[in-house]
Amino acid sequence: MSVAPFLSLLFTSQVDAQRAQPVVASKGSWRSVLQGLPHGIVESSSDLEFKSLWQSSSSGSRIAVENTNHSYSTLLAMAVGISQKKNVDATVRRFLLGNCSIILFHYDGNTDGWCDLEWNDKALHIVARNQTKWWFAKRFLHPDVVSVYDYIFLWDEDLGVDNFHLDRYLHLMSSEGLEISQPALDPRRSVDIHHRITVRNRMTKVHRRVYDHRGSLKCSDESQGPPCTGWIEGMAPVFSRAAWKCVWHLIQNDLVHGWGLDMKLGYCAQGDRTKKVGVIDTEFIVHKGIPTLGGSSKIRRQSTSELETFKARWNKAVKEDREWEHRVRNLTKRKK
Repeated sequence: MSVAPFLSLLFTSQVDAQRAQPVVASKGSWRSVLQGLPHGIVESSSDLEFKSLWQSSSSGSRIAVENTNHSYSTLLAMAVGISQKKNVDATVRRFLLGNCSIILFHYDGNTDGWCDLEWNDKALHIVARNQTKWWFAKRFLHPDVVSVYDYIFLWDEDLGVDNFHLDRYLHLMSSEGLEISQPALDPRRSVDIHHRITVRNRMTKVHRRVYDHRGSLKCSDESQGPPCTGWIEGMAPVFSRAAWKCVWHLIQNDLVHGWGLDMKLGYCAQGDRTKKVGVIDTEFIVHKGIPTLGGSSKIRRQSTSELETFKARWNKAVKEDREWEHRVRNLTKRKK
């Protein structure tokens, strides 16, 4: 087994996720079940880094993206199928230039078709047929497992990245104080642009709101939430470590299409969502809008049904948690 000199994921691992039993995390404190252990031996987190059978722990892999001012550890996670191999290859190569860790979720069961790519053995591969990226993320990107990473990219497979540079993107996300972001979409080449806030603004590096007075939509400086400000879409989200810990708990285990999540992501921005959620314009992408899971009409019906379920759960949770609005107001004031 060869060892790459600086890439963090060093061999191919396939996990048959469909045979795994569901795991239910305790809502109570773990302190009571850890009483038999001395505190210093408790290891409360993990990561997705491969460990060589013969290297010492002190010779672990280098996972930081370095630029002139900062170092970041990053993870790119994508649900992929072999039909989008060319797109995925281009995206992974872009991220590997920044020494990013890669995990691919194979929803079509095909991993052999990727073996000819030079980076294949540097990515972690997980297999579960006909599952979405939100299904995979809920099961394999638990916050304690990915806590080593400063930023998590949970991207679709049909993106064009010719104008995207990881180091520049991370520098902007950090310097602008963003906890949740996405690259802007090139309006000339992208399809399926549903909301104006995601469209690239050529005049700015980053934008956090959109102004629109057409029809019933009124977006102005007074707007405080989606679709005018404080949100991104779900095709190319980027989360800070703290934001992801919140988002993971927001993802519903049984609602696999993730519809409705984007409208609530701003509550995980660790403060004022109008300030801490943004679209980065200078590092933009193309959304090709290629349907890949098949059975599009059935999938759309299921997605719509899940959206209504998610809305109902959210409304019920807000009604039952009488302190929630107070906590949100305090969080926004404290972390502007």
